[in-house]
Amino acid sequence: MSVWKSELFCTAFNKQQLPPPGPHEIVFVGRSNVGKSTLINALLGRKLAKVSSKPGKTRSINFYNVDAEPHKFSLVDLPGYGYAARGMDERKTWWKLIDDYFSQDRPISYVVHLIDFRHGPLANDNELTAWLDRMDMPRIVVFTKGDKISSGKRKGQYNTIMRGGIDSILPPFVTSGVNDAEMEKLRTGIEEVLSEMIKLDAQEARR
Repeated sequence: MSVWKSELFCTAFNKQQLPPPGPHEIVFVGRSNVGKSTLINALLGRKLAKVSSKPGKTRSINFYNVDAEPHKFSLVDLPGYGYAARGMDERKTWWKLIDDYFSQDRPISYVVHLIDFRHGPLANDNELTAWLDRMDMPRIVVFTKGDKISSGKRKGQYNTIMRGGIDSILPPFVTSGVNDAEMEKLRTGIEEVLSEMIKLDAQEARR
């Protein structure tokens, strides 16, 4: 079983508060209320991310140091997007912070894009996907709230979403809250992709 040692080491509300680039950064993104904080806590095995029943709770970029032996990386938790109840000025502030982060020369290995399994990609998800495509940013797709779909309908729902087209380095994961077996599979997938990215970077550096 893979166990990650982790700690929250920086919370940034603006560009000036962003920490220096770490060795490898894996960025978690998703719509407000997609269950991102719950999933991050389950992955880390600690309640570090604040969980709230109110959408849009995370308004900062949170950086977690993760020791996933043999590799260490920063798990970067971006604010949720697409919460209409927030004012336009506040939403612009959120997106500016995200843009400021991606615009820096940071060692982003890839993005983990969380999508609600009940609905599949919505308009805001597709907008984010297009934005990541323009940056040529690789990603893993993780479906959340799989437990909200009955076990007999999950395969059909998965196939329906996949027919619509999903760009993911690995076949998308389906997660259900804090299911330990699902979290172990996801941790393994995250580690495997990170290892491949590090190998590719090393090969590129030798050229």
